[in-house]
Formats: sequence, structure tokens, C-alpha cells
Amino acid sequence: MNEKKGKVIIIVAPSGTGKSTLLKMIFEDFPDLLWSVSTTTRPKRPGEIEGKDYFYVSKDHFEKMIKHNEFVEWAKVHGNYYGTSRSYLSKAINDGKLIVCDLDVQGTDAMIQNFPDHTKAIFIEPPSIDTLRERLRKRATDNTGVINTRLNNAKSELLRKHDFHYLVRNDDLDSAYKILKSIFCEIMEK
Repeated sequence: MNEKKGKVIIIVAPSGTGKSTLLKMIFEDFPDLLWSVSTTTRPKRPGEIEGKDYFYVSKDHFEKMIKHNEFVEWAKVHGNYYGTSRSYLSKAINDGKLIVCDLDVQGTDAMIQNFPDHTKAIFIEPPSIDTLRERLRKRATDNTGVINTRLNNAKSELLRKHDFHYLVRNDDLDSAYKILKSIFCEIMEK
């Protein structure tokens, strides 16, 4: 067994802050990082791959997993369930892996509570709510009602931006990435 325990690095951010783009860049620079694939009841979007982007399950199946305590964290967000497998993360940490998660505020809180010695959370902040609204509209994956729900949730999440280990403001992608990359390097060195 590997004597060095792994680490969980969480990216927490409102929808539309550019976290997917930043994560893609991180994985290009650090290909040995392990992506924590969440389980969801959300429908698959065009181009998404089962087992790579998410594990897609029915609402009934997800609720059975909840009853069997199979998640470190789970939440119902924007009408869909999302959860992180307890056994997957425990094994990866024990194997000395560096695992990256994309979670909401509540999921991050649960992860830190479950793995306090192995978890670091990085909050990605958008330049403004107006910029966030425009990014969500340009993404063209959600209707106006869903966009408004995401914006209302973002306002609440932004109130928590200082509650985590690191804060990165994504008002310029290159600058935000430089800061994020330096944070990853710092976490991996410890």
C-alpha cells in the first residue's frame, strides 16, 4: 500500500464562471491528476460521455444509493441529483492519488467534513453577475428559467467565496489560470 495519502482538490464555483475551461487547462498541464466522476440524474448534454463526464442514473437508482450511504456528498441542484462516491474517493486517497472534484458549495462543505486532512477547496469567482448572465446565455444549454435559477444560486454561493482555502477571480482567463496553476503546484508539493 502507498504510504503517502492522496489529496482531494475541489473546484467550487457558480455555473458559468469558466471552471470547465480552467479544469481542461489544468488537466492538460497535469495529466496524472484523477478526475472524480460524479453520479447524476441530469440528462446527458451533447458531447458528454458516460463514465468520463458523469455516471448518469435514474432518480430511483440515485435515491437507493443515498439510502445505502454510498455518497460522501450529494445534493439536489437545479432539480437534479449529484453525488460523489464514498468508496471511489477513499480508495483513491489510500492509493496516494490526487483527485480533482467539481462541486457546489454544499458538496464542498461535506467533502471537507469527511476528508478534512486531505481536502483543499478553490473557489472560482466570476467578474460580476452580469458577466455570469451573459456567459450562461452564450452557452445556450439552458432555458431562461434555468438561467435565472442558476443566477440566483450564484448570488448565494458568492456569499461563501471566502470560506474556502483559495479564491481565484476569473475576469481574465490567462491570469486566472496562472493563479490556479500555482495553487495546484502548491497543494501538490505539500
